[in-house]
Amino acid sequence: MGLFSKKDWNVIAVIFERPDLFRINGNRAQGKHADVIRDGAKNHQRTIYWAVFDQKRAFVEGAPGPGSKSVDTAVVKAMIRELPKLTTVQEVLKTLEAGKEEKISQGLVWDGYAKDH
Repeated sequence: MGLFSKKDWNVIAVIFERPDLFRINGNRAQGKHADVIRDGAKNHQRTIYWAVFDQKRAFVEGAPGPGSKSVDTAVVKAMIRELPKLTTVQEVLKTLEAGKEEKISQGLVWDGYAKDH
C-alpha cells in the first residue's frame, strides 16, 4: 500500500423494527464504497443510530439517524452510550473484522428497550 491507505470501515446501523426490537446491520466496505455504505445507513428512514468503526474497533464517526424520532430520547441516549460495549455489536464487528462476511444482521439483545408502564 502507498502512503495513504484506503478506508476499510465497519458500518453499523441500529434499525428500528418495533419498540422492543432493534436490529444491528453491519457492513464492511472499503474505499469510496465505504462512503456509500455509511451514507445509506445514515439516511435510512428506520436508522436510530449509525456508527463507523475501523478494523481495530476504533470509533470513526456516528450520529442519530431519522429513525431516532421513533424512539424515546432517553432510550436513544442510553443506546449511544452503550453501543460499542453491547455483545451483539461486538459479535457483528468481530465477524466483519474477520472477513467472514461483508454483511451481517442480528437482533439487538439489550436491556435498555423502553418498558411499557
